[in-house]
Amino acid sequence: MIESVTIQNTLDVYAIRRQFPVLNREVKGKSLVYLDNAATSQKPQVVIDALVNYYSNYNANIHRGIHTLAEEATLAFENTRDAVQQFINAESREQIIFTRGTTEGINLVAYTWGRQNIKAGDEIIISTMEHHSNIVPWQILCEENGATLKIIPISDEGELLMNEYEKLVSPKTKLVSIVHVSNALGTVNPVKQMIDVAHKAGAVVLVDGAQSAVHLDIDVLEMDCDFFVFSSHKLYGPTGVGVLYGKKHLLESMPVFNGGGEMIKEVTFEKTTYNELPYKYEAGTPNIADTIALKTALDFIHKTGKEKIRRHEEELLAYVTVQLEQIPGLKIIGKAKEKVSVVSFVIDGIHPQDIGILLDNRGIAVRTGHHCAQPLMNRFGITGTVRASFAVYNTKEEIDELIIGLQKAIKMLS
Repeated sequence: MIESVTIQNTLDVYAIRRQFPVLNREVKGKSLVYLDNAATSQKPQVVIDALVNYYSNYNANIHRGIHTLAEEATLAFENTRDAVQQFINAESREQIIFTRGTTEGINLVAYTWGRQNIKAGDEIIISTMEHHSNIVPWQILCEENGATLKIIPISDEGELLMNEYEKLVSPKTKLVSIVHVSNALGTVNPVKQMIDVAHKAGAVVLVDGAQSAVHLDIDVLEMDCDFFVFSSHKLYGPTGVGVLYGKKHLLESMPVFNGGGEMIKEVTFEKTTYNELPYKYEAGTPNIADTIALKTALDFIHKTGKEKIRRHEEELLAYVTVQLEQIPGLKIIGKAKEKVSVVSFVIDGIHPQDIGILLDNRGIAVRTGHHCAQPLMNRFGITGTVRASFAVYNTKEEIDELIIGLQKAIKMLS
């Protein structure tokens, strides 16, 4: 029996849903219930229209052309840089570097700042709950130069053990690279406190904002992070676009990442001089259309209201948590006090993939597996979870469908 929980209306979710074309489709004869937003969010019609408009009306390469289409495309592209600067409250637009996504942003820092500054005997600190993209680049760097990777442990609730973190930080610590919000647990980490501790030891801090940028207010100046990375596609924007923010003195001191067009000032066979920020790190033709559409996605979030979105998602998380806890044999993995709208769980005796397949047969999209966080799964002694993650367009009724689907799946598989 599903317990009734009232969700206070903070926005007109049904009006919001009408802006997302994919939510009208059916999957296997059932209305789509999309609960895989931590992997990627769906796109509103205005974002889709922005892509079509670029390709239909002013498709051209940017920055170097003097014809009308090139100038229009360049202006739209650079307007997105300004919008991102405002979105994260960066001090200057030159600190906003476009990448292919969060993963490339982390790798850019590892291959430039990391190789330049981290030597044998130095230490890098990450946490148990990191995504593979914030583990592997640092492992590669440590293997190359003899540095040591240190890991912050977590509690059974899925929270960082801050006392242990403070013990790990030492004069040998050169970098702390930490996820702001866990993609697998939804845990919100106390990054401001962690940055303060790291800076007192002289360390630089990178914050992985792939999951936090869509849910939390981001202020890189108040946070005082040295680097911040995130992706467009989790922000209702297109895939293939990400952002690296860095403090200006660090970005200026770092070597180049890719060589080619746009990142140069002058090239001769004897010597090449490099462009100013941010173009120093934007070699070649960028993902123009999708970058332009990112601004449209940010405008959508601003118009809808981030605080309204957050309250709606918090209420959905509270509602689904109550429902899941009533299912016998189901265990929620990750019960941090501070969470975003992500819930992961396992069910006794049933493989997560089997649950995912049966839910898909009912048109319900969830994520199953290790969520690119295998060390975290190992910490909990499991191979993976079922993860449901929520966005602005999700509803209480969709959660009811999830619960009914789980109950039927358990009955079928037991």
